[in-house]
Amino acid sequence: MALEASRTTLAYSQRVRVSGEHSASHPPRGVTAFGLFLVFGTTMALVAAETLVFSGTALDHVWKLNPRAHQELVPFGKMAGVGFALLAAALAIAAIGWFRRQRWGWRLAVALIAAQVLGNLVNLFQGRVLEGAAGITIAAALLLYLLSQPIRIYFRPGTAKTQTANSSL
Repeated sequence: MALEASRTTLAYSQRVRVSGEHSASHPPRGVTAFGLFLVFGTTMALVAAETLVFSGTALDHVWKLNPRAHQELVPFGKMAGVGFALLAAALAIAAIGWFRRQRWGWRLAVALIAAQVLGNLVNLFQGRVLEGAAGITIAAALLLYLLSQPIRIYFRPGTAKTQTANSSL
C-alpha cells in the first residue's frame, strides 16, 4: 500500500481541434487562391476602366478577348469606365479585408460574388444561354465555397487570429 502512494502518474495532453477550426498558419483550402482571385479581378477591372476612360491606348487590344462586351460598353463612354473603377475599388477593398481575415472582407466578397450570380442570370434571360449558364455555374460554386462552414468559421469574429494575419497588408 505504501508503494502505491509513491507512484507518479504521467499524462500527455494535446489540444484537440474542433471540426472546421483552422489556425492562421493553416487556413481552409482555397483561402489564398480566392484572395488572389480578388486581386486578379481588381487588376482586370482597372484595365477595363482605363481603356474605357482613356480610349486609344495600347491596352485597347485587350478587348480582342471580348469584342462584344467592348461594343456594348463603348456607348456608355467614360461612365462605364467609372463603373469599372468603382468595381476595382470594391474588389481591392475586399481583397485587403480577405487577406487580413476580417469579417467585413468576407461579407464584401460574398456580396460581390452574389452580384455576379445575378449578372449571369440577366445574361441567361437575355438569351445568352451558354454564357449565362457557365457564369452562373462558376459564380454559384464560388458562392457555395464562401458560404461553406470552414470559411464562415475562419472569418467568424473571435476566432484565433495571429498578429501577422492583421498586419500582413
